Amino acid sequence: MAGGNERSMKALKEVWRRAENSFCADCGRPDPDWASSTLGVFICLSCSGIHRNIPSISKVKSLKMDHWDDAQVQFLAKHGNAVTKATYEAHIPIYYYQPTYNDCQVLREQWIRAKYERKEFTEPGKHLPYSDGVKEGILWKRGRDNGQFLPRKFLLSEREGCLKYFTKQDAKEPKISVKIDVINATFQPVKIGNPNGLQITCLKDNKTRNIFVYHESGKEVVDWFNAIRSVQFHYLKVAFPIASDNEIKNRLTRNFLKEGYMEKTGPKQREAFKKRWFTLDHRRLMYFKDPLDAFAKGEVFVGSRENGYSVEKGLPSGTQGNFSWHYGLTIVTPDREYLFTCETETDQLDWIAAFTSIINQAMTPQEYAIEAYFKFKS
Repeated sequence: MAGGNERSMKALKEVWRRAENSFCADCGRPDPDWASSTLGVFICLSCSGIHRNIPSISKVKSLKMDHWDDAQVQFLAKHGNAVTKATYEAHIPIYYYQPTYNDCQVLREQWIRAKYERKEFTEPGKHLPYSDGVKEGILWKRGRDNGQFLPRKFLLSEREGCLKYFTKQDAKEPKISVKIDVINATFQPVKIGNPNGLQITCLKDNKTRNIFVYHESGKEVVDWFNAIRSVQFHYLKVAFPIASDNEIKNRLTRNFLKEGYMEKTGPKQREAFKKRWFTLDHRRLMYFKDPLDAFAKGEVFVGSRENGYSVEKGLPSGTQGNFSWHYGLTIVTPDREYLFTCETETDQLDWIAAFTSIINQAMTPQEYAIEAYFKFKS
């Protein structure tokens, strides 16, 4: 009996050591130490918790702590991540967002349920709820002035190339109509205070507008997110016919590079530093009095190194403004320097790394146009 158990453990370790099984099958986290005995995939602890919530589909066990019998080990050996992915991820639409371990719970859970429970990607041409080119429904939207979440009708249309929302169910005219190519959507459960919180940002007259929404159903809010990506993808395919699918995919929704509190001073650099919430959305650094403000109090364009932009650790000597945080950084632009302070050294280094990653990238023609607008505005 002991010998049989040792053989099973040895065989299990051999399967576990395969290169294909060295990353979680669902989120890509390295060194997964759980597996599904019914699906044959190797997964991380976090994803195993989601699998445990769909016991009719997946039975999970620890690879280190639980006993695996011969039949279960053979099943794992026959399947593994590569074989199982070939079945359950065979026909994922190019625009569908595949989350990683850095993404929030609702995205990862709906990805796992879409694959194994609803089998959305197992066959070609399957009708998907986010692929129709139109989506209409109710989302709970945060009021711009009062901060209350109220139900609002939203309409997404590929034919019209826009997203609209209406203050009343039977309203003929939308409160806002935004072109699909200037929309971004990113999940913000912590900021919004709801596990299904979604932040939709759009450019209106070259100013960024934030719309904060959620839906009680995790599936519904993720369907909205992927519907936005689907409509954007097909719109951009028409707008840029020679661009590859992957080039277009990279222009769909994006997560912010970094968010958090810093202190800032004004252009004269003698004013007191004020605490503000900052969002770095590619080359736009926006600052807000409150993280849930609809409009930024100001925006800074962050260009490329070859165009005279840089980030420096610390503040210029002789900085006179009063500040309570002592980990400074300076954004140098062709026109002026922007001074910020961070609460901790870790925050300071993280912000510097985020700015450096942008500054080291060459600017696109569209970004030169944005830079020109910022210069004109100032």
